[in-house]
Amino acid sequence: MRKVIRNTGWMLFDKIFRQGAVFCLNIWIMRYLGPDKFGLLSYATAFVSLFLAVANLGLFGIVTRDLVKYPESRNEILGTALLLKVVGGLSVVLLAVTAIHFLRPGDTFSLYLIVIVSSGMIFQAFEVFDFWFLSQLQSKNSFWANLPGFVLIFFVKIVLVVTGAPLSAFAWAAFFEIVLAAMGFLFMYHRTTGELFKLHFSLAWAKMLLRDSFPLIFAGLMMMIYTRIDQVMLGQMTGDGSVGIYSAAAKIAEFWYVFPTMLLQSLYPGIIAAKNIDSSAYNNYLQRLFDSMAVSSWLFALPLCLFANTVITLLYGKAYAGAATVLSVYVMSGIFVMVGHVREYWVTVENITRLSLYSTSLGALVNIILNFMLIPRYGAVGAAYATLLALFIASYAINLLSQQTRHIFRMQTNAILLLPAILRLSKREVLKETKIVD
Repeated sequence: MRKVIRNTGWMLFDKIFRQGAVFCLNIWIMRYLGPDKFGLLSYATAFVSLFLAVANLGLFGIVTRDLVKYPESRNEILGTALLLKVVGGLSVVLLAVTAIHFLRPGDTFSLYLIVIVSSGMIFQAFEVFDFWFLSQLQSKNSFWANLPGFVLIFFVKIVLVVTGAPLSAFAWAAFFEIVLAAMGFLFMYHRTTGELFKLHFSLAWAKMLLRDSFPLIFAGLMMMIYTRIDQVMLGQMTGDGSVGIYSAAAKIAEFWYVFPTMLLQSLYPGIIAAKNIDSSAYNNYLQRLFDSMAVSSWLFALPLCLFANTVITLLYGKAYAGAATVLSVYVMSGIFVMVGHVREYWVTVENITRLSLYSTSLGALVNIILNFMLIPRYGAVGAAYATLLALFIASYAINLLSQQTRHIFRMQTNAILLLPAILRLSKREVLKETKIVD
């Protein structure tokens, strides 16, 4: 527990330092670019994100799990995962460039932005070293790996705003930040282990990793579709300005996601350990995680929902006034995002990743259908409702349909009801047998 607390502390410091600084800088950048230009950049980012699952290959949970279980095989695991993710990144570039030709034929500037943004996925492969640091509860090394590039690009972006740089310059800045982070991970891994050049590809490990992560690749693809397709469809159906309004609201609503997600990442090895103790400890641990995620979600979502107009006007100005209604709807989806995250960790530990594929596929289908129905009539607000309903179904309601996941549905319900979750957390108790609280 001391190692978990220390590791979480480093992750928390990293995220507060970086996310806080980036959030403030992004407000300045968004004011500078305006809804149309910011919307185009957001469209390019969301478009590439649709293929992000191909770059990630669903390896995060799988590689971290195997590094915890087989630390003696880290050179084979990391070397194999690195090569697989590089190939995945190259595939993203090819897929994104091909797709944009069909959706926006003749739009050379959109193509240019897509090439820049998608190229960063190649260098994002080096985050496999972050998997190692996380499995060893050494997130301070990830912090130092990211810090130099982050600080340099942060000041570069300030210069870009002050000097009136074009939109493409901000895309290039984001690209080089990923490149510098990749170099930082290489340096920190070699410095801490001295075994960078011992990494090697293993066909046997490639087969095992892909076998376990294969359903997660499609699940991740579906996940990105139903969380990012709204921006792409808005751009295609109503224009880049609507994307800018929608993205401005999403930036605020999703700002806090990183903190509970970071905590879950740090506690992931503990979930594995709890499963190896007994079922009661395992279920208690899971219920505590669901409670923590739900309570933190409500505490963040309710104030933003109530004071959306004030928040948008204060941060972005009158140009983004239309984002207030979007924010009041979109922020509520965070509750289902967080309880869904806990379920995904449970799915990985249980190695029943097909469940992720089923739920995210349904969520993606629901989101696309609702976007077609709501965007033409309600614009960005319709897209926000589509995302909220899709997340409600795919992250929560679907768990009621299967005997295998019904106890997860009960845990989620116990947490979402809020008051029982607060009481359990305050008493430092967790129900030994999960049941819906009246």
